[in-house]
Formats: sequence, C-alpha cells, structure tokens
Amino acid sequence: MKLAGVEEIRLMDRYCIETLGIAEEILMENAALASVSLIQSETGISGKKFVIFCGTGNNGGDGLAVARLLHSGGGQVKVFLLGDKAKFKGAARANMAILEKLPVEVLELENVAETKRDTAHCDLIIDAIFGTGLDRPVTGLAADIIELINKSKKRVLSLDIPSGVNGDTGEILGVAIKADYTVTFGLPKIGNMLYPGYEMCGNLFVTHISFPLSLTDNKDLKIATNDYVPLPKRSAQAHKGSVGDVLFIAGAASYYGAPYFAAMSFMKSGGGYARLAAPKSMIGKLAVKGREIVYLPQEETAAKSIALKNKKKLLEAAAKVDMVVIGPGLSLEEETMQLVGELSAEIKKPLLIDGDGLSAIAADISILQNRKAATILTPHLGEMARLTKISSAEIDKNKITVLQEAAKKSNSIIVLKGAHSLIGYPDGNVFVNLSGNAGMATAGAGDVLTGCIAAMYGLGLKTPEATRKGVFLHGLAGDLAAAKKGEDGITAKDIMECLPRALKNDRAGEVADQYFAPPVIL
Repeated sequence: MKLAGVEEIRLMDRYCIETLGIAEEILMENAALASVSLIQSETGISGKKFVIFCGTGNNGGDGLAVARLLHSGGGQVKVFLLGDKAKFKGAARANMAILEKLPVEVLELENVAETKRDTAHCDLIIDAIFGTGLDRPVTGLAADIIELINKSKKRVLSLDIPSGVNGDTGEILGVAIKADYTVTFGLPKIGNMLYPGYEMCGNLFVTHISFPLSLTDNKDLKIATNDYVPLPKRSAQAHKGSVGDVLFIAGAASYYGAPYFAAMSFMKSGGGYARLAAPKSMIGKLAVKGREIVYLPQEETAAKSIALKNKKKLLEAAAKVDMVVIGPGLSLEEETMQLVGELSAEIKKPLLIDGDGLSAIAADISILQNRKAATILTPHLGEMARLTKISSAEIDKNKITVLQEAAKKSNSIIVLKGAHSLIGYPDGNVFVNLSGNAGMATAGAGDVLTGCIAAMYGLGLKTPEATRKGVFLHGLAGDLAAAKKGEDGITAKDIMECLPRALKNDRAGEVADQYFAPPVIL
C-alpha cells in the first residue's frame, strides 16, 4: 500500500475538491462514517458514552462529524473544543452549525479539570485535536489534555493520526496520544508507519474517503509498505548451483560469528552454495560449526584479517559466482579496508556490503556510483551516519529523505535497519517493512539478514525484490523466534534457525495480512 506525506495528502484533497468536484463535506463525511463503523464494531454505539476532543482545524471537523453520527446512532456524546469555535472553516464549520442544533453538549475548554469527570465515566475517547498538520511541539492546555487522556486508562480512537505525532516522520512532538485505534484518511501517512508514531496508533485502519485509485496508487507516490513479494517456485530438478552460488568475504581474528551467520543463513534461507573466504587461521574453528560451507582460506595481515595480497584470487572467485557478500566481521584493519574499497569498485557481480565493509566504503562512497551490477548496502543507524556524514540523531528525525538521497548518491539499494526497516532504491522509492520485533536487536542479527537477502537472489528474485523479500523473511523469522521464546534473549542463532519455517509459512500462504498494510474500511 502506498503511503503519503502531509503535503501529498493536501494535494489529493485539493484535487478531489477542485478537479473532481467531490465536496469537502463529502470527504469529511466519509472519514466520519468509516470511523463510526469501526466504533460500532469495537464498542457499540447505542447507550454508550463518548467524549470527543476537537481542535479548531479540519481534524476537529472530523470529530464534530463523528459526534453527530454517534448521536444519531443512540450514543451519549460530549464534545470539548480546544479553541474558539469561530475559527472553524468550510466543512468543519458546517458540521459545527449542524451540531449546535442537536441536543449534543459542546464546551470550549479552559482547563483540564472540566473534563475529568466525563473522561472517567465514558466508554471511548475520540481524539480529533491536531491531525497531520501539527509541526511544532505540543504545549499548554493541549499537552495537559493529552496527558489526561493517556492516564485515563480508557480506550482511545484517534482520527487520522494520534495528536502530537508528526505526520511526515513519526516523531513525537513533545507529547502524543497513545491510541488503541487509529483510522487514517485517504492513505496512511508516513508518520503512521514509522516509529515512534506507529507505536502510538494502536490498531491502524485506513479509509480512502472516495479518493480514486489514480490517487491512492499513483506511481509518483514513492513511499509504500513492503507488501508481499512471491517466492519463485523451487524446481523439482533444482541443484545446489541453480539456487544460488554466493561468495562471502568475511571474518577476522575474534570475529567468528559474523561470517558463520551470514553464510549459514544463506543456506537456511534456501540458498545452495556458500563459499566463505576468511583468514586461514579461522577456517578450522569455523568448519566445526558450518560443515556445509565451502571454505576459501585467505592470506592474513599481522592482525589476522584478510590481506590485500588476496585481491587477484578473490576477483577470480567473484567472477565465478552469482553474487558477492563482503563485510561481515572483517575488522577495521587498514589493509583490509583498502582491499574492500578496491574489490567493491572492481567486482562485476551483484554485491552486498554489510558490517565492516560499510565502514570501508564510507571514506569514499562514490566508488559505487559507476558499478554496472547492482549494489546492496545494509547499514544500521550508526553505519548510515558514517556513510552519509549526518548524525544519527538527524537521520532518526528524517529517515526517508536521508535514505532517498543516500541511495541515489551511491547508486545502491539501501536497507536502513531498525524498527520497521526501510528499503530505499536509487530511483527514490522506499518500502517500509512491518515484520520483526525488538528482540532482534542482538549481535549477529544483521549478518543473518545479509545471508537471507543473498538467498533470495539465489532463488531467482531480482536484486530489488530479493532485498525486500529478504528483509521481510528475516523479520518473520525473528517473530517466529520471539513467539517461541519471547523477545528477551532471542539470539541470531534463534532467528537463523527459524528461517526455514518462515519460508515454509510464506510458501503455504500462512503469513498474516498485518505484515503488509493496514486494513481498509470502505
């Protein structure tokens, strides 16, 4: 499903009103009808008590329309306005005028105390305070009301986005509503899907409010959820060379886990032939754990990392495989970093760079621009900061834009790892992945992802789709591990061991729809 920024939704609204002739009142009514439909299914309406907090913008107008519909359905409704009702305009003003003619109590708030009794005795609180237009920290009475709502322990429905969440970034602007349900209008906003905003939404639903498909599925919308990518059918005549032959250049003294998890996860994800080029002194210990891996012993530096003198043989080996993975556990030894830079520029096969390999190319990411074959980078936030020369804090506030610029500049597919990992293409398209959990924040999990992406390419997906599918299956395996053991204490090995089950469930169509997009309320 496509996602939209705040300005993109405003343009869609304007197009529907000015070009298609869909009145603003119709759009607002459709938003309210969908919201009330959800309320009916979750709490019922007749005889129930509702408290609605409304700002004086269009989000407040949505709240007024909901109040009117709840009243007509037999609900007991009380509306609190955070501001002067004279500020309402357009469809919001029209709904205010209707509501004033009905036996629905509407009060302009002056302090929090006025609301405490009603919030304590209601069945549902409806948040229509700010919506997506908020671009500054919440202060004053609004902040006090939000804190009251969050402490009330009542169920809360937010309209469009929980008040206090930035619609473009998911950032919490001081304080934000912690909703149980959110109905977002037109399309999900980026802030609905990125943490921490996503966490504030509760169960998220979307209603298109009469937006035509030409708007909601427009190719000019560059952000989308990482929806289902079918796995290629595994041929009955498959052999180890036909389902992926990948060279892993990885490992250094004291870094045994990273090369093992990357190569073995490739095989656990359905890949056929894993060749691991590692320092020769490591091979014996690695082979004890990974007997299925083919090892290519490499000459070492004094620090027991892969030496530059191996370059020619590594290029020869790279020419014979389908894909090359470089970086897991390589160390930051200067000579090895030079080797990574030179190999990254000269390898002619699809290349996945992870871990220490990312630190190597961070000094001059332009070496990737002229590569003809695809390049995939898989940084976490700190590695992304080194690649872009932008602080982690700044990236965290503006992930999408930074990712788009970095992918274009490096001519690479970039996976920005984290809660709801982002997959960015050089053409500006970005996909938000919804699988995975906090327990996956553990050493080695990124190496498992590396192997999984490589396996998807080996199974026959093109690099863009292989990256998306690998990210999804990695997250699904993490969810399976957490379901079995709990989020606390799952390890990279636990995630890796769940990869075959993740693929089995995927092929059997047993993957929940929640992983792909919010449910639509028509």
